[in-house]
Amino acid sequence: MNEPIPIAALNQYAYCPHRCWRMFCAGEFVENHYTIEGTDLHQRVHTVGENQREETWQIRAIWLKSEQYGLIGKSDLIEEVDDNLYPIEYKRGHKGEWDNDAMQVVAQALCLEEMTGKSITKGYVYYAQTHQRQEIEITSELRNKAIAAITEISQMMETGKMPPAIYGNRCKGCSLFTQCVPMAKEKVSKYKEGA
Repeated sequence: MNEPIPIAALNQYAYCPHRCWRMFCAGEFVENHYTIEGTDLHQRVHTVGENQREETWQIRAIWLKSEQYGLIGKSDLIEEVDDNLYPIEYKRGHKGEWDNDAMQVVAQALCLEEMTGKSITKGYVYYAQTHQRQEIEITSELRNKAIAAITEISQMMETGKMPPAIYGNRCKGCSLFTQCVPMAKEKVSKYKEGA
């Protein structure tokens, strides 16, 4: 049986498959100010406990697991309102242009559904920089996208095959930029020796 896929790997894979490979296959990780801020935020959020706020029951930092999808990871926050469960992922910045944070919420929902038998129709990403929650509607399209990513990550982890590094806007601020050097392939292909 393969090792379980960390839920956070879906976020990384949706952002950049090459980054995901470096982190979860090669075991590479480099801190920068973005990752340090994120770590600090999660250390505050991951204080195990539960409480009741009016009609909302909250539980923090519980482990989630799915045998069906081979996932494992720690939740930031799960809320229950009127017998409905909502996974809430905390992020340090603000909503970006990509859906990688949504993939992490969907992965948590898949685990919660298996663990509780309840259908999860939405979750949230809380962005610390703006102090706002972004609702994530867990549509069949988003589920299918997450399940496809799980399959691709599983194959990547099983084979160890490294996805290509592709340079783009996502590279800005990436803590693994200097390990990846995504422009190198293009520069090497343009290089011609003098005659």
